[in-house]
Amino acid sequence: MMQFGEAFDKVARVVGLGYPGGPKVDNLAQQGNPTITLPKTHFENLDFSFSGIKTAVINLHHKTPDINKADLCASFQKTVTETLIENVQKAIEITGINTIALAGGVSANSYIRKSFLDLKETTVYMPDLKLCTDNAAMIGSAGYYNYIAGKRDDLNLNAIPNLR
Repeated sequence: MMQFGEAFDKVARVVGLGYPGGPKVDNLAQQGNPTITLPKTHFENLDFSFSGIKTAVINLHHKTPDINKADLCASFQKTVTETLIENVQKAIEITGINTIALAGGVSANSYIRKSFLDLKETTVYMPDLKLCTDNAAMIGSAGYYNYIAGKRDDLNLNAIPNLR
């Protein structure tokens, strides 16, 4: 879920943690308390948007320079994870499918992992932490193997964001 990881990277940059943001936000969040109320975006469908929470974190950080960064990271992490869990629970209700697989860099996040393990009547598959890497590396690896296999596309190749 690229947007999810990008939100962690943006928050980490804003609070001065650097890149990659996921592990740095997770580490700092473990030293804080989720005491700051941050906005959640609610859609009727299963779409996600983390632009509101990213903007809220940016504004809080700029308006309150002495804000406790650990509390801000803990609050951010908790809020985005709750949003993710709520959408997963909606998807389970709609589809009846209660098997979840986590992947990508943010699947290494300790709070996310714990939150998914706490889901009742749901089977959750998570890779070992050593395999929780940024999906860009996986895409690069797939590209490499396609390249050595002789598969090529020209510059007209386009992404299909709504591919089913």
